[in-house]
Amino acid sequence: MKVKAVIFAAGLLLGLPISTQAEPLPMHYPVPGGIAVIKLDTDTRPQTVKFQNRRVLTQESNNAWYAIVGLPLALAPGQHALTYKTHGQTRKIQFAVQPKDYETQYLTIKNKRKVNPNKQDLERIGKESKIIRAALATWSEQTNVPFDFELPVHGRLSSPFGLRRYFNGQPRKPHSGLDIAADEGTPILAPASGTIIATGDYFFNGNTIFIDHGQGLITMFCHLNKIRVKPAQVVEKGQRLGDVGMTGRVTGPHLHWSVSLNNARIEPRLLLGPEFRTQLPPPAEH
Repeated sequence: MKVKAVIFAAGLLLGLPISTQAEPLPMHYPVPGGIAVIKLDTDTRPQTVKFQNRRVLTQESNNAWYAIVGLPLALAPGQHALTYKTHGQTRKIQFAVQPKDYETQYLTIKNKRKVNPNKQDLERIGKESKIIRAALATWSEQTNVPFDFELPVHGRLSSPFGLRRYFNGQPRKPHSGLDIAADEGTPILAPASGTIIATGDYFFNGNTIFIDHGQGLITMFCHLNKIRVKPAQVVEKGQRLGDVGMTGRVTGPHLHWSVSLNNARIEPRLLLGPEFRTQLPPPAEH
């Protein structure tokens, strides 16, 4: 009873819809890199929901329909809108995105080519980027999308999501995942059920796996030592995907875990249990 009370109180504080169904909605955290959970004015599943011209996941909870919107890290705070079609009409809903400051991290990479690739490396990176973008843009219809994720590796959360990163003193894109430090060979488990989209060995990401959980919810696992699944394979929550390694651009053995929603990389802890969600500070006010 105490745990339920804590979750309920946190939900009221952050303004998220409280669901008592077996498959709850994710945490409402409307910041760049977060999730906006928006109630739709419709009694049936909307035909299409879009944000920034990208399809958005919808889920029913307590006899109401919600849009579950991934907010890109580069999204400017302020008023935004999504559109949806229902009963032959197109409607628009405005919602506010609050500002959030992310910390800065400075890393030293011994392999300088992983910071400043040569011409051959750039050609490889260009080809791989197309594959990665296609995997993250995957859309598959699924009625009930899982949001009750488990941490994929037992280890230390070494680098949080959203860090503004500098490699060897040079600025790079913000950290789009959650790093979990663990010994090489530590099992990596599926955080939720889904289908393997693709696997591969990439210049920056090393050995990588992509899982499709439905309606644009994709997870990515990087730097593996060994991959134990194959494309098109259906995996269950808790099933072993591979082993922790240090392939690609790394400073030590760890798993880089990314969560993508409507092709926006979001804070993975928003889909984990309350012990992880309560680590996140409340969104800043304008």
